[in-house]
Amino acid sequence: MSDPVLRLSAIEKSYNAGKPNEVRVLSGVDVALNAGEIVALVAPSGAGKSTLLHIAGLLDTADSGTVEIEGEDMTARSDRKRTAMRREAVGFVYQFHHLLPEFTALENITLPQLANGTPRSEAELRAYDLMTRVGVEGRADHRPSAMSGGEQQRVAFCRALANAPKLLLADEPTGNLDPATSDQVFGTLLDLVRGTGMSALIATHNLELAAKMDRVLRLEGGRLVPV
Repeated sequence: MSDPVLRLSAIEKSYNAGKPNEVRVLSGVDVALNAGEIVALVAPSGAGKSTLLHIAGLLDTADSGTVEIEGEDMTARSDRKRTAMRREAVGFVYQFHHLLPEFTALENITLPQLANGTPRSEAELRAYDLMTRVGVEGRADHRPSAMSGGEQQRVAFCRALANAPKLLLADEPTGNLDPATSDQVFGTLLDLVRGTGMSALIATHNLELAAKMDRVLRLEGGRLVPV
């Protein structure tokens, strides 16, 4: 059996460690995501979902425990190695799209590929293909300010998948959209992820959306428990 795409083992994380106001956020988190699996992460605000996603995506470090991506233990790797793994194997989607306002939608999706060494012509073809798959190809030459919230978030999805990552991490990816748009855009994200066969860990407070995924995990008392 192949290694899980993501494995977190005994992850501990506190803020203000050793001080009277220490806050324990994660207390021995264990989780493994297999290839093609989409897992929902639910928890109230402030429970540590974003912290967990940042550790999983190598944007933050745990106090203890291990993070493995595609079977490679990244826990003690250098910043350069962690950055390379993050760029090549991990895609991120946030609640707010964080698109670069001075660039068009096509350019926003092309830039991560160029940074990864992809030739411009190939990068633009992939960007346009992704935009077509989520129905925003008509916005290719538009800057973010000329797009609706739902369109901007679809472009953000495409940017996250531009380098064909094995793992997608999403933090409340439709949390800033109205309910109707949220349902529609979330469905687009699930279709896009399932169409690529990648693994995904998606934080959401919406239990109806969570139920559409393969598994639902709740962050409770610093640990993950199945729902």
